[in-house]
Amino acid sequence: MRIRENRRRADHVGRFFIFMFAIGAFVAVSLVVLIRLGTAARAIGPAAEDLNPLEEFLLSTYLSAHAADLAAPAGTDAIPIMFTVQPGVSAAEVSTQLAALGLVRDARLLNFYLRYAGLDNHIEAGEFALNQTQTVPDIAAALTNVRERQVAARFFEGWRLEQIAAALSSYPSLNTSSQEFVTLAGPNVPHTGYTFSGDIPQGASLEGFLFPDTYLFRPGATTTDVIQTLLTNFESKLPASYRAQVAAHGLNLYQAITLASLIEREAIVDDERPLIASVIYNRLVIGQPLEIDATVQYAIATPDNWWPGVNGLDFRTIASDYNTYYITGLPRGPIANPGLASILAAASPADTNYLYYRARCDGSGRHNFAVTYEEHLANACP
Repeated sequence: MRIRENRRRADHVGRFFIFMFAIGAFVAVSLVVLIRLGTAARAIGPAAEDLNPLEEFLLSTYLSAHAADLAAPAGTDAIPIMFTVQPGVSAAEVSTQLAALGLVRDARLLNFYLRYAGLDNHIEAGEFALNQTQTVPDIAAALTNVRERQVAARFFEGWRLEQIAAALSSYPSLNTSSQEFVTLAGPNVPHTGYTFSGDIPQGASLEGFLFPDTYLFRPGATTTDVIQTLLTNFESKLPASYRAQVAAHGLNLYQAITLASLIEREAIVDDERPLIASVIYNRLVIGQPLEIDATVQYAIATPDNWWPGVNGLDFRTIASDYNTYYITGLPRGPIANPGLASILAAASPADTNYLYYRARCDGSGRHNFAVTYEEHLANACP
């Protein structure tokens, strides 16, 4: 009997110690988990409230082990890359796409971070301007902030203002109107506050000053926002010495931009822009009509075709102060919005005696230049 009682007593003691050991182990593990979670929260931020403890523990452990990677950008290139998030796409798919673009190094790390922070279900659809210098938390914050969305709009060199207006309809996220753009950028609408505001003649449109470029707008940007952005960009691109440079050639700023617009419509190859500028200047000096086909196109354009063909037309009968076959000298204003290369060429023409140029017959977009009319005729295609 005593043996049985001793065994029973020993069993109770053993169970008690096992129970106490289990309690101690549980407390120890809990403390480790709490310490680890607290450390993780300090290193990677707080976890989402809807995470279960096990998922929080696993994600925080992984992210803590990769805390240095979270804080390290994918690269050093700060040039924005437009990234579009399609409606309904998953966080994992977005992470994979960003890794393919080189905006994050590890798609899984971004995906786990989005889940840990509770951002995986809050990614906004739309366009975002991201770059390699952003960290994983930076990328995650941008993708889930509607204010970070961007609309990338491209306006090309040589477009007239009506073409820019028409292009706005391609960006439904903007709060713009093509007709409103034509009106606000058109004649008799003053745009003050720019260094060139006084250079645009009274009653003239903004043609020539709507700088062609790729722009990033906030969703909901208005027509006025767009115009102001284009004008501000023009102002920032214009060299400080530009007025002095063109004045040395006898032109004011408005005339120089008008000349630049002619270069833009005539030149295809950049290194020919100063040569074409020289032909225009040489003709202006001797009073020879410029006879540039693009000015005829501008004069006879319609909303259905802003740059119509002119073959078979008698250019000299088209009465327009834009038609350089009908008038002598520059047209009354720009015929398009020139890019920076053409604007600079208008201030720095090549030093030549050329009076003519004709497109080469090889489809290269280059031109043959000539001093005499006979040479010009000899450059005609067979």
